[in-house]
Amino acid sequence: DDKGTQQEISATHVIVATGSNSRHLPQLATDNINVLDNEGALDLTAVPKELCVIGAGVIGLEMGSVWSRVGAKVTVLEVMDKFLPAADEQAAKELHKNLLKQGLVIKNGVKIGEIKNGKKKVTINYEHNGEQHKLEADKLLVSIGRVPNTNGLNAEAVGLKLDERGFIVVDDECKTNLPNVWAIGDVVRGPMLAHKASEEGVIVAERIAGQHPHFDFNTVPWVIYTNPEIAWVGKTEQQLQAEGVAFKKGVASFMANGRALGLGNSVGFVKMLACEQTDRILGVHMVGPFVSELISEAVVAMEFMASSEDLARIIHAHPSLSEVTHEAALACDKRQLHG
Repeated sequence: DDKGTQQEISATHVIVATGSNSRHLPQLATDNINVLDNEGALDLTAVPKELCVIGAGVIGLEMGSVWSRVGAKVTVLEVMDKFLPAADEQAAKELHKNLLKQGLVIKNGVKIGEIKNGKKKVTINYEHNGEQHKLEADKLLVSIGRVPNTNGLNAEAVGLKLDERGFIVVDDECKTNLPNVWAIGDVVRGPMLAHKASEEGVIVAERIAGQHPHFDFNTVPWVIYTNPEIAWVGKTEQQLQAEGVAFKKGVASFMANGRALGLGNSVGFVKMLACEQTDRILGVHMVGPFVSELISEAVVAMEFMASSEDLARIIHAHPSLSEVTHEAALACDKRQLHG
C-alpha cells in the first residue's frame, strides 16, 4: 500500500476493476486550486467569475453547464472541429444551440498554446480560425479525457497484456490473457461509463458461477447531464448512412408535449431510427427534459429487438414526457398525432 506494507491474498479468480484517472495536459500541473480536473471542479467552494474549460466532452460540458447556470462566465475550448462527434449530429446541434443560448462560449477547432498558472489567474493562449487569442480565467478545468488506471498492477512483471493505449486486453467475456484473471470497467475497452462497468462486474460474476450472460455494447445508453440533457442508444443517423443501411426516422418535439410545457422546459426532441425493411429500432436520440430517464424505454425496446410500431402501439400515460417517445415511434411511419 502507500505506506509500504505488503500483503498477500490468494483467490481462485481475480477481477481487476481499477478504473481510470483524469488525463492531464503534459505542459501543465493540475493543482486543483486554479487548474482543475473533474474532482477539483466539484470541490470549488465559490463560483468563479470566469471559468475556462479545455475539452468539450462529457465532463467538460457537464461541469461547464453547471457552473454557467450558477453564474460563471464559461468558455469551452475544444481541439476537435466538430461538436460532440460521438452523438447524432442533429441532437448535438440542438444541444449546442441551447448551451449557446445559456451564455456558454464554445469554440471548436482550437489549438492550445502556452498556459500560465498565476497566483490569481490562469492565462490560456490559443489559436482559433487562424487568429491568436489570450484568455484570462479565474479557474481552468482540464477535461481532455481519461486514462486507464494500471498504476501499481505490475502488469509487465506478471505478464498481464496491455494494449498500446494502456488498457488491459480482454476478450468478449472480459477474460485477460492470464488464467482466472478478469478485468472490467474503465480499465478495459468500451465506453467509460459507470453503468457499463457495473454491468460488466455482474456479468463476470455470473460467468464465474457458470452462467452464460450476454453484453451488447450497442444497447449501452449514453447520457450527458447538461441542461437540456442529451441521451442516446444505438446507431446515429450518420453511422447508418456510412454503413449503407436503409432506415426511416421519426422526430417528435417536446414543444407539443403538455408535461414539458407545464414544466416550463419544452426544448429538444426525440428521434427514432428504424430499419426500412424490418422496422426494427436501430437507434434513439434525445435532447430535452429528463431524457436520462426516458432513454431506458428505448434500451429495453432495442434489447428485445422491438420495432418502431411496437412502441407506437403501446399506450403512454398522459400527460407525460414519454409521450414524445411515442410520437417519435409514430412518426417513423408518418402517423404522429401532435406536431
